[in-house]
Parts: sequence; C-alpha cells; structure tokens
Amino acid sequence: MHFDNQQIIPAARTVKQFDHVLTSPFEYIVLLEVHISHLISLKREAERRGKKLIIHADLIHGLKTDNFAADFLCNDIRPAGIISTRSNILIKAKSRGIVAIQRVFLIDTIALEKSYSLIEKANPDYIELLPGIIPSMIEEVYNHTKIPVITGGLIRERANVVEALSAGAVAVTTSNKELWDNFKK
Repeated sequence: MHFDNQQIIPAARTVKQFDHVLTSPFEYIVLLEVHISHLISLKREAERRGKKLIIHADLIHGLKTDNFAADFLCNDIRPAGIISTRSNILIKAKSRGIVAIQRVFLIDTIALEKSYSLIEKANPDYIELLPGIIPSMIEEVYNHTKIPVITGGLIRERANVVEALSAGAVAVTTSNKELWDNFKK
C-alpha cells in the first residue's frame, strides 16, 4: 500500500482542521494533537465519510505511549495506521494488521544511527522523516532500510513537496491547508 497514490497526507492538528479534511477528496488523514476522549467519535466520523485515519500516538493528549496505550489504539480505535517514535506501539500495530509508521527526527548522525536500530527492531511498514526539507536523506534512509519513506515537518511550500517526492518519498504529511488544496487527490 502506498496510500493509493495519495502524494499529500493532510495532518489535522485540530478538530476544525479535521472537519475540513473530511470534506476533501483525500482518503488518508493523519490525526495530531487531539484529546484521547475524542478518538472514538473522530474515528467513527472518518469512517462514515470514507476516510482512513492514521493516528500519531505520541501526540494524543492524555495517552501515554505504553503497552496499555498500544492495546487501546489497536483494539478499540483500530485506525488504518499509527505513527510513533516508540517501537512497542509499532510492533503491536503490525501484529494487529495496522500500518506502522516509525517517526524519525533527523537531528544528527548519532540520532539517525539510533533510529536505524529502532527501525530494525520494529520493522515498520513506513518511515516518516522529519524535517521533510532534506531530500538527500530520503534516498539515504530508504537505501539503508529498504522501507518506503514518508516525509513531513517544515514543509511550507509546493517546492518542498515536489523535492521530497522527486527524492523518493511515497508521500508528504503536512498540516498546511494551502498545500492540501494544491495537491488534491
């Protein structure tokens, strides 16, 4: 699965943004920074509108990223995908047939090397690289891991998206509504 060739994956930071994306042609949506108490109703509404929800586990308010959280997300919410920096969450997601996306921060070489060992442990379906404005790293990480790369973070203009996709990213996540409108499915 490469998100059905969806090059932009809108990342909704608020319920208002989420509501806006529900009326868009995008099938996949990333959900960020909402309260845990909203997850079930937001998931239901996304399904009702034919959307596939990808939840960023590390950013859900009130949700600790432990094994109990992994069980809750995988058993009670059952999103299409889960993004996390935590291997335990991703391993659980994969075991339940949920797309696992390992978030990797490109801080320095030491952080990248540590991320490679976490990726080896979790064996995610995708890697999300942040910030997404370093196209040369997309190819390097893919060549090292052979895992498809998504990129996001600091994606502010169309050229950033084009460069990331040209460098081999399968998709770009962004909360920038103008970019959503520029890359409709």
